[in-house]
Amino acid sequence: QVQLVESGGGSVQAGGSLRLSCAVSGYSNRCMAWFRRPPGKEREGVANVDTDGTTRYADSVKGRFTISKDSTKNTLYLQMNSLKPEDTAMYYCAAAKYIGTGYCDTILRFGFWGQGTQVTVSS
Repeated sequence: QVQLVESGGGSVQAGGSLRLSCAVSGYSNRCMAWFRRPPGKEREGVANVDTDGTTRYADSVKGRFTISKDSTKNTLYLQMNSLKPEDTAMYYCAAAKYIGTGYCDTILRFGFWGQGTQVTVSS
């Protein structure tokens, strides 16, 4: 079983930065990701990191957000720079259902979720 606890959300002005953290227990070799749910919209993928280190980003955050993980601390991070009001959302950390490489391709692959942390960006 994998348990995920996010932290680091908050309110920031446009152009500012935040770093989200996700403490992972029961961690094993699987894809990890950040998703978000903007107000009134569906959950969407933000970034993921596969077991081989490959990272992928949504077009809307490329060049501004960076996903990383520290296996020694069992923690996943999302560094968010140049934040925009449209980045306002509940952000969720997620882990793939299955161990191994190649399980990052769809939200359906993810079976473990954190409780979420709110990010609000004001203009």
